Amino acid sequence: MLTDEHLVEAMARGDQAAFEAFVHRYHAPLQNYLERMLYDARKAEDLVQEVFVRLLKQLQQCKVPDNIRPWMYRVALNLCRDYWKSLAYRNENHLTAELPETPDLQASVVEIYERQEARKEMIAALRSLPEVQNNIVVLRFFHDLKLQEITEVLDLPLSTTKTHLYSALRKLKVLLGTSMGELLPNGNSEDNPLIRAPREGKPHA
Repeated sequence: MLTDEHLVEAMARGDQAAFEAFVHRYHAPLQNYLERMLYDARKAEDLVQEVFVRLLKQLQQCKVPDNIRPWMYRVALNLCRDYWKSLAYRNENHLTAELPETPDLQASVVEIYERQEARKEMIAALRSLPEVQNNIVVLRFFHDLKLQEITEVLDLPLSTTKTHLYSALRKLKVLLGTSMGELLPNGNSEDNPLIRAPREGKPHA
């Protein structure tokens, strides 16, 4: 499979197939990320399109972004922040969106209900975090970005990103208890050191 960098380089040369492959790779992750940020699927779709438009403009100016994945998420986040400052945002009604779920036709009604309640619990817990901590948790666990990539998205030092992450996980541990490991996609709280509540004191950089 071609790397992101190879696809972007081909896109810069005008390769339409490379552009389609890149959009196919990133459309769904960006859509999910923006829906979690905005709680508005249609607005999220608009901003996804704008992210790709901005990438094409960069390439047309012969400015190939370094570290393309964090660049994409940084553009998406900045578009969210611009939207939150806009008059349109203040005038619109917002509906609470649920985290995306893969339908399970084998699940019983009780299981479906329990999963919906768990997602609502996770959404409420994430929304209670400060914006920067919410972003770090979503990018790390729902989009599988590495900590170094997250520092590039949020323009933070690595040590600060780690501190925010561990602080957020402590809060989520209190709010969600033993269910936290099941709700975060990267594993459970028993075997993932990033999910276990860390000991007191500052984390190692």
